This record gives sequence, C-alpha cells and structure tokens, in this order.
Amino acid sequence: MAGFNKVVLLGNLTRNPELRYTPNGTPVASLGLAVSRRYKQGDELKEEVCFVDIVVFGKQAEHCGQYLSKGSGIIVDGRLQQRRWETEDGQKRSKHEVVAQTVTFMPKRQDSGGGGGTEAPAHDDPGYEHDEHV
Repeated sequence: MAGFNKVVLLGNLTRNPELRYTPNGTPVASLGLAVSRRYKQGDELKEEVCFVDIVVFGKQAEHCGQYLSKGSGIIVDGRLQQRRWETEDGQKRSKHEVVAQTVTFMPKRQDSGGGGGTEAPAHDDPGYEHDEHV
C-alpha cells in the first residue's frame, strides 16, 4: 500500500530566511517556523508552540529570502522528510523537516487590505528531490 505524505502549516518565522545555492546553482532557503496551538485546561488558557524547520527550493526560495523576515506569517504546503548524515567524527545524525511545495505569504498585521497572501511553486521542477547537501 502506498503512503501519503502531506503537511500544511500556518505560523510565523522565528528568524530571517537563510538563502544559499547548491553547487549546481539551485536556490535553497531555510526557514524556521513557529506554529502555536491554544487550548483550555480547566479554567486556564494555555499555548503550546511547535518549532519546525522548512526547506524551500527554486524561485520561491529566492522570493522567501527577498520578501520574508523574522515574524512574517506564512502558510506552508509540503511533505515531511527525514534527513540523515554523519558528522566528521562519525556520529550519525538525523532531523525531520518540511520540504515546501508552496509557500503562501500572509499579509502583514498592520495592513488593512482584505486580500489574501501570494503563492508560487516552491521549486521549478515538481519532480525535484532534495538529495543534495548544501
């Protein structure tokens, strides 16, 4: 049976995007996203925050680097990926991250305009896989 890997997150950036390029020239942006959940426990209102690493490729990565900054609100639509590597001293490491297919920029909070955010594909080739170390 085939699996299904789809992630949709809405949150705020925890830092400015880090834009870099792979050896073959593909733009890659790394984003830190905070996604919060509010819930009631008894009479008390609580908030839980989840921090997620996001990777964006192609022109959308360049747009993220150009137009987003710490605190910007975004919606990310993508897939969950586990990346594995070995450190120089031989220790095995891994981490989960979301590889974005689309990133929608949310309007700034001080904007009074009623329009939605802007959206573009996260990378130029829909079959592109994140196998390169950058």
